Amino acid sequence: MGGLAGVLALAANVAFVPHAMAQYQPQPASVRGLPDFTDLVEQVGPSVVNIRTLEKVSARGPMNGMDEEMQEFFKRFGVPLPNLPRQQRPQRPHQEEEQPRGVGSGFIVSADGYVMTNAHVVEGADEVLVTLTDKREYKARIVGSDKRTDVAVVKIDATGLPAVRIGDSSRLRVGEWVLAIGSPFGLESTVTAGIVSAKQRETGEYLPFIQTDVAINPGNSGGPLINMRGEVVGINSQIYSRSGGYMGIAFAIPIDEAMRVSEQLRASGRVTRGRIGVQIGQVTKDVAESLGLGKQQGALVTGVEAGSPAEKAGIEAGDIITRFDGKAIDKIADLPRLVGNTKPGSKSTVTVFRRGSARDLPIVIAEIEPDKPQAKATDRDAKPKTSTAAQQLGLTVSDLTDAQKKELKLRGGVRIESATEAAARAGLREGDVILAIANVEVPGVKEFEAALARADKSKPVNVLFRRGEWAQYALIRPAR
Repeated sequence: MGGLAGVLALAANVAFVPHAMAQYQPQPASVRGLPDFTDLVEQVGPSVVNIRTLEKVSARGPMNGMDEEMQEFFKRFGVPLPNLPRQQRPQRPHQEEEQPRGVGSGFIVSADGYVMTNAHVVEGADEVLVTLTDKREYKARIVGSDKRTDVAVVKIDATGLPAVRIGDSSRLRVGEWVLAIGSPFGLESTVTAGIVSAKQRETGEYLPFIQTDVAINPGNSGGPLINMRGEVVGINSQIYSRSGGYMGIAFAIPIDEAMRVSEQLRASGRVTRGRIGVQIGQVTKDVAESLGLGKQQGALVTGVEAGSPAEKAGIEAGDIITRFDGKAIDKIADLPRLVGNTKPGSKSTVTVFRRGSARDLPIVIAEIEPDKPQAKATDRDAKPKTSTAAQQLGLTVSDLTDAQKKELKLRGGVRIESATEAAARAGLREGDVILAIANVEVPGVKEFEAALARADKSKPVNVLFRRGEWAQYALIRPAR
């Protein structure tokens, strides 16, 4: 019986097992663990440097033979400063002393001492000091800096240094883990991590930025952004902040662009960029549709500089540049970057969309130069001629005089003498010069009226007009 009882007892215990298993919830297997950055920090950390800058300021010598502490003592307690005989007063020499100016970061790009950082880190510095992770400190020479991209290269006299490995920023993916090493608030060798939040982020600068949520603070500027392969993919450059401190959004310069700049800086100490001499504006959706462009793309030419490569190539105000050297211009910022990266003197091709058709124009790239002040046109000699067709849109226009054509460097067009109702709502005003309407060039009032007569009055009419030196489009919508 004892054996049977044992079996029954075992059976009783077993009978509870299914119930117990029903209450048990197995833990789901972890799909992907958090990254471990320790090996990356050991690998890349020695290549990251601290950069301190100094500036020379005039040092105030002792007054009345007293140092500053003694002067402060007299001032604090309201005791008048003692008057020493003039012959006993030491003359205050004009001296200069170096004061700390700022702290930033950088990283070694070659074993022989070339270091990359931000241009704003070293701007205005009289002396640059680079400190390695092993506490060795060197005076650095500024090889060159470029404000447009915020990239600078400095050189220290050292060899056998641990250089970083350069990655490919074009391979970065949104959501990818990255880390930063730098000196926020002067705290050297600080590591922070996060993910790539966005790519090709436009901030109004010359380059599109990599956006991350890596904690970046003052002092991190110029330090490397590193991927999980231990490669530098960007230079930490800016933060979005309302307080001056980190708020969860940081921007880094793509390393591909930075390396192109640094190579020129190392070769010549400066960066040369191409230019074609056009002023450009945004192509709006309404303008793209009215011109038959198909989709919102390209850069609208609002003005062409006299004697520029663009003028010689036949580019005109009102053209929409859709391709440069075969590369599509999807947004306005693409054009200056593509042109800027082209070597001056190179022969290129610009594709423009003009009055319903595309055409390729050969062009020779010039070197970028400071913008020239633009003169404003005057229209004092205009002689009004009322146009019946124009009045339907709220316009009164007149032919340009020969003097006006010469002054404005135009072959033709009509001057707006008054703009009311629909024309005023479209943004047109007195003094504007209409160059084309409904995709038809108008040398004068006669051609303007003919083009307007053929236009569909039930649809918005696109008008290419010039104001001052620059041309732009407007859409005149018929009254409903």
